[in-house]
Amino acid sequence: MRKHTAGVIGSGIGGIASAIRLAAKGYRVSVFEQAGEAGGKLSELRSGGFRFDTGPSLFTMPWLVDELFLIAGRNPRDYFNYLPLASSCRYFWEDGTRVTAWKEPGNFARELAQNTGMEPGQVLAFLRKSERLYEITHEIFLFNSLHKAANYTKKAFLKSLLHLHELDAFTSMHKKNSRWFSDPRAVQLFDRYATYNGSDPYKTPATLNVIPHLEHNKGAFFPLGGMYQIAKALYKLAVDMGVEFHFNTPVGEVIIENKRVAGLCIPGGRHEAGVVVSNADIVNLYRNLLPDFPVPKKQRSQQRSSSAVIFYWGINRNFPALGLHNVLFSKDYKAEFEHLFGSKTISPDPTTYIFISARAVPGDAPPGQENWYVMVNAPENNGQDWEETTGILRARLLEKIRSMTGIDPAPHIVSESMADPRSIEAQTGSYRGSLYGLSSNSSFSAFYRHPNFKSSLKNLYFTGGSVHPGGGIPLCLASARIIDREIPCIKHITQP
Repeated sequence: MRKHTAGVIGSGIGGIASAIRLAAKGYRVSVFEQAGEAGGKLSELRSGGFRFDTGPSLFTMPWLVDELFLIAGRNPRDYFNYLPLASSCRYFWEDGTRVTAWKEPGNFARELAQNTGMEPGQVLAFLRKSERLYEITHEIFLFNSLHKAANYTKKAFLKSLLHLHELDAFTSMHKKNSRWFSDPRAVQLFDRYATYNGSDPYKTPATLNVIPHLEHNKGAFFPLGGMYQIAKALYKLAVDMGVEFHFNTPVGEVIIENKRVAGLCIPGGRHEAGVVVSNADIVNLYRNLLPDFPVPKKQRSQQRSSSAVIFYWGINRNFPALGLHNVLFSKDYKAEFEHLFGSKTISPDPTTYIFISARAVPGDAPPGQENWYVMVNAPENNGQDWEETTGILRARLLEKIRSMTGIDPAPHIVSESMADPRSIEAQTGSYRGSLYGLSSNSSFSAFYRHPNFKSSLKNLYFTGGSVHPGGGIPLCLASARIIDREIPCIKHITQP
């Protein structure tokens, strides 16, 4: 029967998680993916004996992945394993300062204080404030819909309203951090968390200071085998639960009859479905698959998130000065974001992120060698000359790495690939290459994100990084959890 059949558009992390949750509710689930494999942005590249994770590279809140196995009555460790990291990142500044963000908050606070002249207590107090933000906001902003009136009568919502003054929603992250820390290096370190959802710390509300809590108090982790193992493990779980995946199968249209989902147009015919979950970029969904419905005004008018330029370098040497995650800061952070969101260009001196998964997965590079994922934030694709831009950028990055770390990677690059906003858009369906849909460059940005369901389109649900609550692995998984609460169960599943 149609009402017991569900279709999922896209097999990004939100789509796979939604398919698992639907299968656990008793639906016959089919996933339609235009690419040749599952994962969406969470993918991998193999070249010249090197393996690269090509999407998200930091893993937090692993219990949200484990939860999917548990609702299916499976042992997560039979499918997926991960380890806590001793440190989440190594930071470099042009003045020679280097800071390691140790796992234990006290050690991290002492390390940062020793290198900036502050008191460790300042850092620990900031992390306690970050934890407090999480306590107040996580139930309403991460795991519930902001677009359902009934939710505003719940205890968690009412509690947040009582503590509205603590949310710092009407001051920017940078202003708040500048008042908290006297040293500009500490300010810059914590301002960087705005980029975790493609935003500008000089505009995004200080509420997003909740993010450091997840990395520094809850901890950073890494999957055994690399980040792509998350997608592979969830794909296997879905298949074991009876979910059918159709790769190289783009959806042509979502069929709406009498304001209700009826199915999907796919190559060769029509797939009947009583429930449809879209994991597609929300703008492209409306533009391409919902021709009778205009792109919502907020999705057209609000500032979009940043994109990225990424170089994948196979390096034929080992450089111990670098860790698993590394950040080389720019000298003028404000100018960097004025380029990104103002002139839609890349700063001549961009903050540079280097991720070397071979530090945790030795097989990702030949013995004695390394796989460098070198990324800078980039503006959305707006017709820029990316060939010229990336050529200039490559030379600048090589010089920046040499001057800030003492490492000259240029003569050691034996394998090279790259991605820019054009290829990100083409390969992942992200509108204009924006990695997170809308940015959070507004006090009300959380409310501007597209809802996870709409009353005007019954039984059509929305998940993934371009809708509420946002991008990144934890938030995509949270979006699947939100729609799970709205979709009726058609059979009882005994919890393990």
